[in-house]
Amino acid sequence: MSKSPFYTADHSAFRDVVRRFVQNEIEPYATEWDEAGGFPRELYQKAAAIGLLGLGFPEEYGGTPVDPFMWIVAVQELARAGAGGVAASLNSSSIGAPPIARAGTPELKAKVLPEILSGQKISALAITEPSGGSDVANLRTTAKRDGDHYIVNGEKTFITSGMRADYITVAVRTGGEGPGGVSLLLIPGDTPGLTRTPLKKMGWWASDTATLHFDNCRVPVGNLLGQEGMGFLIIMMNFNSERISMAAGCIAASQVCLDEAIGYAKQRVTFGKPLVKHQVIRHKLVDMAQRINASQAMLELLAWRLSQGENPIADICMLKNQATQTMAFCASEAVQIFGGTGYMRGVKVERIYRDVKVNAIGGGAEEIMKDLASRQMGL
Repeated sequence: MSKSPFYTADHSAFRDVVRRFVQNEIEPYATEWDEAGGFPRELYQKAAAIGLLGLGFPEEYGGTPVDPFMWIVAVQELARAGAGGVAASLNSSSIGAPPIARAGTPELKAKVLPEILSGQKISALAITEPSGGSDVANLRTTAKRDGDHYIVNGEKTFITSGMRADYITVAVRTGGEGPGGVSLLLIPGDTPGLTRTPLKKMGWWASDTATLHFDNCRVPVGNLLGQEGMGFLIIMMNFNSERISMAAGCIAASQVCLDEAIGYAKQRVTFGKPLVKHQVIRHKLVDMAQRINASQAMLELLAWRLSQGENPIADICMLKNQATQTMAFCASEAVQIFGGTGYMRGVKVERIYRDVKVNAIGGGAEEIMKDLASRQMGL
């Protein structure tokens, strides 16, 4: 991956920084945090100290403007720990805070972005509801104007960092039906009437995930992001970057599966010779590498097109599916190569195998990606 012509010396230097961070601050504790269902809040500040949380944000708030390839470096290096839940919660600001930076008032941005980008506060995005996830245009959580406040009622679910987020970017309905009635509000985590229920999941165990309940929550009008009715457009802009990041993470997780499988196959002896000397195992490894390389090439070409000002929505949708399908294949084959050991907790490939489905669903389900791509293709 590092030999791609798209990466400069700056990308390589940042890769080294993030890799050391992962080796020292995440990898040794990945199993422990997975079993505990969370990780120390201090990790946010440690990540901020090396520039992870500020990627893509304006310098005036403590961020660092970067190209798409710097994002790819960050996401793929974080994936090396095989701890998807840690990466998901640690990066929740990358989906919760961009709408603030893009559409918040100057006063709101100056107040909250420095706290988030320094790791002092945690940001989350709340869109999905019990009645539906990908169907954003029909969300039901309401925000009714009452003088200088909105009164928010409704429920959100499957929210990453939902339990301990200090600032929650929430999609609400301020108008009529359809996308034109959707707005975004920034709701502080200590708002009266907001309660949270933790959720237990198939994978991403170390990720803090919750259902949020809004019961007559009063939110200042100044916390509106953009204008009323602009929420759907802002959300769609957010989805593109989220899907690119998810694809990058899935491809990197696939590479981890391949690396772990190769390492295990070289040292595991069966029938008098290393596992890797069996043709069927070598073929599995080649099949994994083939899919990974194809997916990475697609990712990097799309990142380059984005850096040139293009907006290839259909290809981004197809990339997300390509990457999640590659992850599913590689995780399954890696566990198969590990045999019984791969079914044991504490092994990277076992953790990654449990993380497969959330990637195929989150950020837009596989079926939604196909439908959206087909519409962009004029079908």
